[in-house]
Order: sequence, then C-alpha cells, then structure tokens
Amino acid sequence: MADEPQGDVHRSSALDPDQLGFMCGIEVHQQLATGKLHSRQSGELYDITVETLPEDWPRFERRLRASRGEGGAVDVAARFESKRNRTFVYAQSPNAGLIELDEQPPLALDENALDITLTVAALLKSKPVSLIQTMRKTVVDGSNTSGFQRTSLIATDGVLETDEGTVGVDVVCLEEDSARKLETVSTAHGQQVLYNLDRLGLPLIEIATSPDVVSPDHAKSTAMALGRVLRQTRRVRRGLGSIRQDLNVSIGAGDRVEIKGCQDLNWIPKIIRLEMARQLHFYRLANELRSDLGLPPLPPHRDLDDASVEAEVAKAVGEHLPLALQDVSSVFAGTSSGMIADGLAGGSVMKALPLKGLLGRLGKKLPDEDGAQLPRLGRELAGAAKLAGVKGIFHADELPAYGITSDEVEAVRSELGISEGDGFVLCCAPDWQATLALEAVLDRARLAWHRIPQEVRNVVVKKGAPEDGTTAPMRPLPGRSRMYPETDVPPQGLTAEDWQTVLDTLPMSDQARAERLASYDMSTDQSDQLLARELDDIFCSHADGLPAKAWAALLLNHDEEHPETLAGILALRESGHLSRDHVDRVVEAHQGRRASLEELQTFCEEHGLAPADIGGLEEVINGIIAERLDFVKERGMGAMGPLMGVVMQAAGGADGKEVSALLRAAIQAALE
Repeated sequence: MADEPQGDVHRSSALDPDQLGFMCGIEVHQQLATGKLHSRQSGELYDITVETLPEDWPRFERRLRASRGEGGAVDVAARFESKRNRTFVYAQSPNAGLIELDEQPPLALDENALDITLTVAALLKSKPVSLIQTMRKTVVDGSNTSGFQRTSLIATDGVLETDEGTVGVDVVCLEEDSARKLETVSTAHGQQVLYNLDRLGLPLIEIATSPDVVSPDHAKSTAMALGRVLRQTRRVRRGLGSIRQDLNVSIGAGDRVEIKGCQDLNWIPKIIRLEMARQLHFYRLANELRSDLGLPPLPPHRDLDDASVEAEVAKAVGEHLPLALQDVSSVFAGTSSGMIADGLAGGSVMKALPLKGLLGRLGKKLPDEDGAQLPRLGRELAGAAKLAGVKGIFHADELPAYGITSDEVEAVRSELGISEGDGFVLCCAPDWQATLALEAVLDRARLAWHRIPQEVRNVVVKKGAPEDGTTAPMRPLPGRSRMYPETDVPPQGLTAEDWQTVLDTLPMSDQARAERLASYDMSTDQSDQLLARELDDIFCSHADGLPAKAWAALLLNHDEEHPETLAGILALRESGHLSRDHVDRVVEAHQGRRASLEELQTFCEEHGLAPADIGGLEEVINGIIAERLDFVKERGMGAMGPLMGVVMQAAGGADGKEVSALLRAAIQAALE
C-alpha cells in the first residue's frame, strides 16, 4: 500500500519528491536556423505587433473543425477546441505562400533541417528510424491553417548525461512551428483570433526525455544540458522564443500534467514545486469532499484507483451537482459594479450556477510562504471558464467584492434557492458564452471529487515574465487519436550509409572548442564569451595574422557585423593604414555588409584615417612638454592626463595608444 502523501502546501520548497512519488520528463522544442520545413520559404521572422501589422499584408479568414484520427475517434483536445466558437484570421507575411495557406501540398523535408536533427540525434546517442514517415498531429486552436501540425519521428532511445545522472531520451522529432498569435477579440457570436504566418512552418527539433528527472532542480539542469547539445551544432536559432521547454509533472497522489511556457530556465524548479503542491492540495480536497458525501476515499496513489469505484463516485457527484443554470440579470439591474453594468448594457447576461456543498471550499486568493498564490478550487473554475473566452467569473467565497454588494449576493442565493453551505458561480457574458463557460465550470467542479485531471497547463505570465510560477489550464491532454499519416509527403528512407555520414561529421564538443581557443593569446573571459555567444568558429576562421586579443575584442563588440569586414579593418590597423581611434568609424561606415580589404583601405586613405607619422608626433610631444615644463615638473606623471588631450588635439589622426606611450616616455625623460 502506498504511503499517504506528506508535506505542507504552504511550503512547496520543502516538499519531498521521493516521498510524494515525483515523476518528471522534459520536452524541448528548438527552432532551427534554416528555411521552412515543407515549403522552401525563408525562415525570416518579422518584428510585428497588431498595431504595426502592415496594411498590404493579405488577410484570410478561416473556421476549423475537429476531424477523426486514423483510429476513427476524435481527439479529446480537438473536440474541446471545436466547441469554442472561434474564427481565425491569418496575416500573410512575405515568407508565407500557398503551402502556409494550406492551398498547395507540402514539399519533402528540408535537407538542412533533417541533417541538423540527425546530428542532434547522434549527439544524444539515439537510434535512427529506417523510414521517416511524416504524420499529421491534429491542432484546432487556429495556430495551423491546415488544422494539423506536421511532425516526423527521426530517432528513439537516446541518452543525455547530466550531473545528477543519466536521463533517457525517448524520441527526437522534426516538426513544424505554429503561427504567432497577435490578438484575440471577442464578438457577439464568438472570438476572432489574428495570427501572423511568418513563424508557421519553421523547423523545430522536439526532444522528449524519459521520466528520469529526479527533482525540480534536476529538471533545470536537464533542460540546460539539452540546450548545450543543441547549441553544439551551431545551427540552431538563438534569442527569445527560439527554444521552449514543456514539463511533464506528476506526484503519486496526482496525475500527469504538461506545463508549457517555461521560457526562463531559472523558473523551472519553482514551477514544478508549485505543481507538486497543487496536486497535493487537490488530492486532499477530493478526500474531504468524498467524506462529506460518504464516498470511498481516493487512494494515495493513482495506480491503486479502481475504475468501478470512480464510476460510482462520478455518478453520485453528477447527481449532487446538476447543471442548473439560471439567468439572474434582474438582480443586477441597478448594480454599482461598473464592470457588470457595462456588460449588461452591451447585451450580456448574468448567469448563475449553484454548487451544492462547496461554500468555503472554493477558496480566496492567499499567498504561500514564498508569495506565490496557493492552489484553490475557485481559480481552477475560473481557468475552465476562461477557456470559453470569458474574462473571468465571480464565486461565492470571494463575494461581496468587485462592486457586488452583500444584498446582491443574498438576492442571488434567494433566486437559486440554495442552502447555507452551498456555493455558486456567476458569469457575465453573451448568453451562449456564459452558458459554455459555466458548463466548463461545472465539469471542473465535479472533478474536484476525483484525482486531478490530465491536462495541458501554461505558466501564468504578466508583463513578459512569470507572475509567480503558478499555472492555468489550457486544454485536455491530447491522446493518440490526434495522429495520422501525412499522405502528401512520401516516406523517406534512411540508410546505414546516411547515418554513418552523420556520425563521421559530428560537430566539435564544448571541451574541444575550449581547448582550441586556449591555444590563442587572449584572456579567459574573452574565450568564455566567444564560446557562450557561439563566435568561436568565426574567430578561428579569421584569426591567422591577427592579434588574438584585439580580434576577440573587435568581434565581441561588433558580432552583428560581417566577420570578413571586421578582420579586414583590424588588418589595416595592424599594418599602419588605420588609426586605432578610427576603427569604430570604419565599422560604422560599412555596417551590415562585406567589404574587401582594398575597399576598406581606399576608404581610410580618402578620409585620412591613417595614424600620424611617429617622427612628427615625437616632435609635437616634445614641443608641448617644453612649453609646459614647469607644469610637468610640478605634477610629475600626473601631467599625463591633462597633456594627453592637448597632444591629441595638436596631432589630429594620431593613434591614442601610440600617443600615450610616447607621451609617457617624454615626461619621464623631462623628469630625470
């Protein structure tokens, strides 16, 4: 018999993963630095918001519906999305063509993207498939114009080494990225979602680990290790949004939940601990509610669940919590709540759902010891309602509030005819939407008597960063019914010779790269920065004949510029054709383009950017010191600073480093 789960929900950081039967795996999705996967369009992304969306980009409107999978069933997540009554508008970016609009069959897999994925699979010691079969994965949230995402299994059964131990790699896949959502607008008949098609079809490597992650901190180090493997190829995209981590988390008393939106690796441990606390809270709440109704307790581990017992509990809860929606708009006819008054004036209605026996069980917004919101049923009910497109709900435990008075609360209770211990939920929205939202609320409320549902959740993000590490529901966890073969893309064979070629051309390891840079005369900090910013290959390919420290500094300061141009500028400086102080001017003049050495030299000559003649410079310095000899003797070497500016002004075009060295020598000579 499994032990009863221990721990304080208020102290998520102190929960014991081993005692709670913690399980965790990670899915990483990494964009590749190539063109699109099935269309040969460019992989360019446009910095566009809904406010800056170009008017000349064509727009197309679509509605999507769920279709049956290969097995004849409609996937549960697809069925849920199809009820949300949404239309989708797509803005056609310059790199979106007929394939992105789902008006032309897709092309075969992009060769570069496939090669990168095979390379990653080899680095993870995975076993490649012999036949690559592209599949369709049903997606009806509008992020794919076709209603599905194309994905191809490339390799299985790999290994990732981490400091805490080995983590298995179940699959390595190559798939399409989705369109980018720009805006969601509510209308009288549903929601309209606007997408930008620039990202749709970009190649993604998906890596899914086995549930071998042993702790929340191990999850972070596993994600970091996967990132290092991907970056080792030097062929993946960098920057915000280019890599996304999903967490599959459960405790024994809970069930598997997939958490999306973990952009910042530092947040991963806290997000996982809060999910552990949430699952523990709802296990305990389920047993409290079962006790109230005289129902059998929920076992301490999901493996001990009895399907017949759960069916009986579901039947009893269904009778205990019937669907009994009621329009209570008249109660709020004279409300002082501006939010509700505006909604009713705009054609919305206020609907109420009674929740028998749940008063005091819905919860209020309270923090744990670290300031994150404690789990509560009311928040889960609100999350379920928001999936129908409403902004939120009001529930009995938090009222009176939000402009709703105690008299209005009592009037609602009277309208519903509920008892003292009963709760209720209110929703102000168009009639169809309020009904859909409260139906979702009821479904989630009934689940409070059971183990937490398997679902996809996302991290709550506000102002571009996680609010506190807590999550909100997105959709049911997809099942196998969402996958079926892509008939427009023929299967592609992968031979032993193909795989051997990949194995023979693996990229350098991080250690080998560090050892290569150690052979150059530069600082450890420069070497570390070149590796971290993936500039080491560029550095080494142009380092011959250049001073290593100066070349590293120039490349790190101007890494967005063309490396051949930067190398040429430094070569001119070393050969005496360019003053050190004018390097930045030449870089700026040739910004963003490749310039030949001859072109750069001509520019320096035409603008007089060569260093001043050293012989003449010595005469200028000696003359300035002779004129200010008393000042030099009074200040000693302290005269360096004031005289440096005087010399630079008198010897226009002089190299600052050379001026400094000559001036120092001249002052020392004058003081002897």
